[in-house]
Amino acid sequence: MSASSASLRHESAVGHVTGRAIYTDEQRPPSGMLSVYPVQAPHAHARILAIDTAAALALPGVHAVLTASDVPGENDTGPIFHDEPLIPPDTVLFYGQAVAWVVADDEALARAAAKQVSVIYEALPALLSIEQAMAAQAFHLPPAKVARGDASAAMARAPLRLSGELQIGGQDHFYLETQASWVEIDSEGTVQVASSTQHPTETQIIVARVLGLPAHRVVCRSLRMGGGFGGKETQANPYAAIAALAAYKTGRPVRIKLSRGLDMQMTGKRHPFLGRYEVGFDARGELLALKVELIADGGWSCDLSPPVLMRAMVHVDNAYFVPDIEISGLIARTHLASNTAFRGFGGPQGMLVGEEVLARVARHLGLPAHEVRERNFYRPATDGNGDRNQTHYGQPVVDNHLPALWQQLLRESEFVARREAVAAFNACSAQRKRGIAITPVKFGISFNKTEYNQAGALVHIYSDGSVQLNHGGTEMGQGLHTKMLAVASRVLGIDMARIRIMPTSTDKVPNTSATAASSGADLNGQAVKAACETLLARLRPVAAELLGVTPEQVRFADDAVFADDGSGERLRFEAVVGAAYRARISLSSTGFYRTPGLSWNPQTGQGHPFYYFAFGAAVSEVEVCGYTGVHTLRRVDLLHDAGDSLAVAIDRGQIEGGFVQGLGWLTCEELRWNDAGKLLTDAPSTYKIPTVCEVPEDFRLTLFRRSEPPTTQVIFGSKAVGEPPFMLAMSVREALREAVAAFGGDAREVSLGAPATPEAILAAIERVREGVGL
Repeated sequence: MSASSASLRHESAVGHVTGRAIYTDEQRPPSGMLSVYPVQAPHAHARILAIDTAAALALPGVHAVLTASDVPGENDTGPIFHDEPLIPPDTVLFYGQAVAWVVADDEALARAAAKQVSVIYEALPALLSIEQAMAAQAFHLPPAKVARGDASAAMARAPLRLSGELQIGGQDHFYLETQASWVEIDSEGTVQVASSTQHPTETQIIVARVLGLPAHRVVCRSLRMGGGFGGKETQANPYAAIAALAAYKTGRPVRIKLSRGLDMQMTGKRHPFLGRYEVGFDARGELLALKVELIADGGWSCDLSPPVLMRAMVHVDNAYFVPDIEISGLIARTHLASNTAFRGFGGPQGMLVGEEVLARVARHLGLPAHEVRERNFYRPATDGNGDRNQTHYGQPVVDNHLPALWQQLLRESEFVARREAVAAFNACSAQRKRGIAITPVKFGISFNKTEYNQAGALVHIYSDGSVQLNHGGTEMGQGLHTKMLAVASRVLGIDMARIRIMPTSTDKVPNTSATAASSGADLNGQAVKAACETLLARLRPVAAELLGVTPEQVRFADDAVFADDGSGERLRFEAVVGAAYRARISLSSTGFYRTPGLSWNPQTGQGHPFYYFAFGAAVSEVEVCGYTGVHTLRRVDLLHDAGDSLAVAIDRGQIEGGFVQGLGWLTCEELRWNDAGKLLTDAPSTYKIPTVCEVPEDFRLTLFRRSEPPTTQVIFGSKAVGEPPFMLAMSVREALREAVAAFGGDAREVSLGAPATPEAILAAIERVREGVGL
């Protein structure tokens, strides 16, 4: 990593801490702006028999009540399948679904008017869990399958076998800024959308679809987001579309910003999963066969559930080689909010099932879990284990640093000595027990869908030497804009102060992919690099003529232009730019990038879906109270491969933040619904995200330094850090399992809920104390 990358700070850091950073709903409002508010259904499944809007429309300041009949185009916001009506025409499909929207002078009036809208429903039976959907055979799509070898035959031959199931809870995105959009139709009839969206192009397409317009009549901008985590990849679209429909209907600018309660009630979550498995293994704990069935709770529509399920299916293996393996998957159709993308995109759910299997095997055999895990690693082909270096979907595990990374973390965390210390503590403590665990992460980087692995950029150099940078990625606090500034600065050889990055907009960079799949810097960085290299190629001959050298001798660095002949003459960057302008040379360029070497066959479940893998490992040590199930996270050691970081402080923040968010998913964030399908945990008072109290005081993070350069051409040798660190938190759950087992005299089976809340931990302690599963 360079010295500049080590000192680079977030480009909006000062704005964030001073409050000067402007978000979608904090812009200067145009004259006459209206607000909208939903009329929500009090049923999870019902027919809409009648809607009476007269009382609401009679209120002064109410301009419209939008229903399905008001949609001029297609009443659909589905990103893959056209199965998501913007406003349901006749059937309610989840509790709290908006059956109408009131448009009024302000939000308070719209909310009051929404209560005056009378709706008559006929309640219908509702499916509110994966188990209920399975019993009714209610699924969104046919089963999916990914397999290698003959798992059934290998299972029959295996000397030892275990089976089980794991229920995995969902997770609310709980971004600081809830869903928000502003829409205004300008004097030329162009629909101007400002949206808190991770995918401006898709928001543009959905708004155009709903209004019955071509895409060129809609411009979507994303200023910045106060968090996204996948929750604004597709689910920003309907709210932008509602605001656009209201603007279209009234001829006035319209804003929408959901309250926290509405956001939690109406938007999808991380998919809850049910995982069922059977594993065959030998006395050393080496995996011989594995069969897994994954059922994801898709909610009322497909949304992104198919690719979420597929990523879970291709991440069940995590870091482990299984010679004969069969993974099948289904998406349950339930009457709940449609679940969607969330950091890791199904990968965490699949990996959690895999870690459950490894933990069960190790504990059944009475072997140290860290040894069993390492014994089953994928191994680099250079170790003479070529047959143990290919995934079950046919992709080799390239640049596999995990064995070396694992050994480094064992040493630096003093894992073996601390494990002995934990055992000594437990022997002397009856009601408080400790546990320590180490878990690995192998996570594939690229979009599941090959066509999304592309990006564009637009770079302008002005005649005074200042630069304007546009790219297709969106900024949600993760530091993507900062990294793009670093790329442009590095390629052009100029100070970052010369460069101004612009809000992401579909009229600057069209046909963009979502900022997701941990690919934002990989894709957009290469596009920015390509645009800047085009500009350098135009400037280099101009500089060569001014310096009296050949173009090949010209260097752009340190905010100056000079020759590498040792002459010492240096030109100011703006002098070269000015000369190029006078010579009528274009100072504007687009850049484009598509990730090479990707392929995927969804029918066979085989291919090369990922450009590379990100690796990491974590050691967590916990202490658990036997009276309450409450735990303390005593210490965490993280070792993660970020490659040659583009911005060290930002990458460290992403790794730490990802771990803490994963910690929340696995220990304290619990979603609850009542028997009618109403979400009960729809506020910070009822939904517990991790706070500073849950983060250990002893929190250690090291960036792994690889010994060899990567074989893939990633941007300046950097690697993704958005999603992979989330799964490092699995070490906490495994440490909790170790602590719980100690209450039962090192129990041979520990069934632990996900999330492992104090209630779930206490129940697990009681089971091991009673000898259940021993």
